[in-house]
Amino acid sequence: MYGFIVLAAYTVLMLAVTVCLSRKSKTTESFHVADRKIGMVRSAMSIAATWIWAPALFTSAEKAYTNGWPGLFWFLVPNVLCLLIFVPFGKKMRKQAPEGITLSGYMRQKYQSKAVHGAYLFELGTLSVLSSAVQLLAGAKILSEVTGWPFWVLTVALAAIAYSYSQYSGIKASVLTDALQMVLMLGCCALLVPWALSSDTGVSDLIRGLTGASGEYTSLFSAKGIDVLLSFGIPTVVGLIAAPFGDQCFWQRAFSIREDKVGGAFKLGALMFAVVPLSMGILGFIAAGSGYAAQETGMVNFELVTNLFPAWVMLPFLFMVISGLLSTTDSNLCAIASLTSDFNGSMRTAKAAMLVQLTLAIGIANIPGLTVTDLFLLYGALRATTMLPTVLTLNGKKLSAGGVAAGIATSILIGMPVFVFGTMSGSAIVKTAGSLLAVLLSGCVCLITAPRSRNEGVRA
Repeated sequence: MYGFIVLAAYTVLMLAVTVCLSRKSKTTESFHVADRKIGMVRSAMSIAATWIWAPALFTSAEKAYTNGWPGLFWFLVPNVLCLLIFVPFGKKMRKQAPEGITLSGYMRQKYQSKAVHGAYLFELGTLSVLSSAVQLLAGAKILSEVTGWPFWVLTVALAAIAYSYSQYSGIKASVLTDALQMVLMLGCCALLVPWALSSDTGVSDLIRGLTGASGEYTSLFSAKGIDVLLSFGIPTVVGLIAAPFGDQCFWQRAFSIREDKVGGAFKLGALMFAVVPLSMGILGFIAAGSGYAAQETGMVNFELVTNLFPAWVMLPFLFMVISGLLSTTDSNLCAIASLTSDFNGSMRTAKAAMLVQLTLAIGIANIPGLTVTDLFLLYGALRATTMLPTVLTLNGKKLSAGGVAAGIATSILIGMPVFVFGTMSGSAIVKTAGSLLAVLLSGCVCLITAPRSRNEGVRA
């Protein structure tokens, strides 16, 4: 019953807010970048909500439960830092491409190369599809457990909800609904965490749980802490720091925010974002400290809410979960639609791209045996492959078009497989090496193949 109420109410609420508070876009400029007039606070809430995806809601609680505060530290801190590190590059992008819409379009203009443009389109487009599949997979899994409805029906339902309001006014609808979704998520955190701590053993459970369910994770650099650093910390830091640079969702927002508010929006968004995974981590600590035996550690916060609180609390919890997952899904829809602007596509073309993305995402989410971790591995490494070529270009480094395309291809063909193999085999060293290769190979190839100046040639 709760699942039906959430889906029905959620659809009506998002559509009502979109139709009442935004005008239907009539131009591609309005649809893709909101005429570049979005204010700081609303943008910050949108950035935070977009960054709250399946791992932010569930991995934060899982790492707190299994690996104590070191596990949560290596998840939370890089998630916040990556948005702050992105700030100067977002500002540079606006100055260098004041009329820009996509990262791929910027790189095409810089290098006048179909190979470079194609490499970026592949990375950005594939990331958008896989990220949407993760959200549908995680959301449908939870709702299926609550409602008993078929999994595939719920993936279609969630996709339809995201499309229903995103196609109305594009990025304006996404930002507006993101802000509302962020309010819902913050409200749920404000309800659950103080309530859990106010129980007779809440605070003591929290303190005991800081070292994880086993009680072995006492510091960042203890033996167990080093294990977490190697197997989770380093790959997570590398992957997350690179994440916004390979995600069109964040470049699109950098192009859509008022130019003088870009930095402030991302900084405020980082702080808002931190509240949600920190709150979920606290629930993970409480579960660990109370001695709760999770049936599935990746869903420990969901299990704790089911067992610790009255049944009606599942309603706001589901609103929070659906808000987090669909805020990323609708942002991905706007991102894939914006890529059609590279070819001067119409709004009809943009909306068709949205439908194609959702169709692919639904199909991927329904692959038997596929997990959130499987998809996270694929696109977590994928989005790191374009970071250094993008950063070097924005910083004015002269690179060759062939070197940029070859560098990205090298990272994809070598770094990604090594990272996935290391994770699937449980080898912390191989996993760490793969994450570093995914980031560094593209940059190394770019620098090695970069044209030398005349003076460098004389000295050589």
